[in-house]
Amino acid sequence: MIAMVDCNSFYASCEQVFRPDLRGRPVAVLSNNDGCIIAKNKEAKALKHIPYRDPLFKIKGLLAQNDVTLFSSNYTLYGDMSDRVMNVLRDFSPAVEVYSIDESFVDLSGITHVNLETYGYQIKDTVVRRTGVPVGVGIAPTKVLAKLANRISKKIARFNYVFVMDTEERRIECLKWAETKDVWGLGKKHVERLANVGVFTAYDFTQLPLAWVRKEMTVIGERLWRELNGESCIPFDTLPRKKKAIGTAKSFGKKLDNLPQIEEACAYYISEVSEVLRFQKCCCTQLRIYLTTNYHSTNDVQHADKTIVTLSVPTNDTFLLIVEAKKALKRIYKPGFKYKKVGVDLLGLIPEEQVQGNLFMPEATGDKRLIKAFDAINNRYGKSTVSAGLSGTTKSNKEWELIKEERSPRYTTQWDSLLEIGE
Repeated sequence: MIAMVDCNSFYASCEQVFRPDLRGRPVAVLSNNDGCIIAKNKEAKALKHIPYRDPLFKIKGLLAQNDVTLFSSNYTLYGDMSDRVMNVLRDFSPAVEVYSIDESFVDLSGITHVNLETYGYQIKDTVVRRTGVPVGVGIAPTKVLAKLANRISKKIARFNYVFVMDTEERRIECLKWAETKDVWGLGKKHVERLANVGVFTAYDFTQLPLAWVRKEMTVIGERLWRELNGESCIPFDTLPRKKKAIGTAKSFGKKLDNLPQIEEACAYYISEVSEVLRFQKCCCTQLRIYLTTNYHSTNDVQHADKTIVTLSVPTNDTFLLIVEAKKALKRIYKPGFKYKKVGVDLLGLIPEEQVQGNLFMPEATGDKRLIKAFDAINNRYGKSTVSAGLSGTTKSNKEWELIKEERSPRYTTQWDSLLEIGE
């Protein structure tokens, strides 16, 4: 059997862990630059007249009238809380597949000594006790059925966030309850195609001839059909997926039209992603830089461009990458436009030990002692204690920084942001 454990309203729940005064009250989390709502808790979702994607300035009065507490997105906090939840799950099974920041599959195939429903409640109660984050638990014979069981655990109140699909009668009942759009992996086009042939529920789908499914929906559809029929055919993957690229792209707090400020933002983003690269003991073989104006604006003249640089020697050296990024930016930057975003991607990642030097360009390998000292200082004294000069020296000058007026402290990852207990 497989358990799908899914955190409830994860971003909002992370905020409520450190703000218990908000329990039972509507909470929403905003996108980068506080542009719009991207996540809500249960109480905020109940306010159906408050839309997700409308610009914040248009609905701010509506939010205040309904006493909705807003938070700027705090991905450092969410990432750390996710790690804590996944570590709790590993106490219940040696095989845990982290599917996303708030979802994991837990292999329960060896659990035969306890009642699975009781075990599901133990998982749910232990996660919330150790982390403060509420979860739903769905248990079933296959991954697709476990996802459906998880959905039922949350949608039907009497199950109280734990549901076990352990009999054939329950499987059939669940399939008849679920619409095709509720099935994990069935996209909008497939749902429309199925509706055209009179298939509206998961049960209807499982009654289709396998040959038709294979012909019309390829091997993906066939796999879903088999999983819904109780045949496990999506393998368990507990190993971290090897990344082929990492990158970052953030909108500027203000539109920028001069190159030095854009270079500063780009250098800062390079510093962030190259640090991650060194932590993963990898180097990149290529660097992609892209620059765009705000395509949502009807008042600005639009421009967007990108370029890829192939490095002479694969590297994870912040300073070498900044030098290359600066050259690349000059190629795609055009004066006279109001830019909204610059992005950096490090491509073609390879392990550090597989890097081959360049006999004719020895300087392209950088100074490993310098970058090692750079990381050691920042690890010991905090992020950005030392940084590349081009990434800016004073915060007051960083007009490109994200707007995050409502961001909560990084409670779990920074000493100076620890939660303070009142007198």
